[in-house]
Amino acid sequence: MVDVTTPETSRLEGSLAGKLLIASPAIEDPRFSRAVILVCTHNEEHAMGIVLNQASDEDNLSELLDQLGVDGDGAPEDAHILFGGPVGRERGFVLHSEDYDSDGATLNVCDGVCLTATRDVLHAMTSDTPPERFVLALGYSGWGAGQLEMELAENVWLVGIPDPALVYDPSLDTKWSRALARIGVSPDRLQVTGGRA
Repeated sequence: MVDVTTPETSRLEGSLAGKLLIASPAIEDPRFSRAVILVCTHNEEHAMGIVLNQASDEDNLSELLDQLGVDGDGAPEDAHILFGGPVGRERGFVLHSEDYDSDGATLNVCDGVCLTATRDVLHAMTSDTPPERFVLALGYSGWGAGQLEMELAENVWLVGIPDPALVYDPSLDTKWSRALARIGVSPDRLQVTGGRA
């Protein structure tokens, strides 16, 4: 189980917490083809992030909340639910604006984006005073010690700076190309380099 409530992880030297991972064509796992992942925690022991541009099989927030024992009547009808990653698919993670805080359970990921994984935030989402912006993800993406660093060395990921508009935008299909554009990379210029020296 990844502890997403430990803010110390985002202050480590060389931590990628608060950054985007943008999949390159070199990625071999089809679950992450063209993925854009917001890294929420990263330290020497593990890394954890949320995929921002893949829709979950669950497409009705109100019904999902009802299944979780939370009254979903106040849920926005146009809310989208993300596939946050292949780990812990039964768990919900809410990325939200800084106007909501669950004491001791909210992690400040980057400017304009926090992460809360408790039932409190589910209730807040349907209350009279919900976070100004939020998106629910089911599951997360996780890496063990040194795994993410190895993938970076193999050019599996490009690193970018997140934009809250990109995090919350429901236009999932264009997030990969927009994330690349923010770092000055054109998708048609990306290629997999074959062979070894």
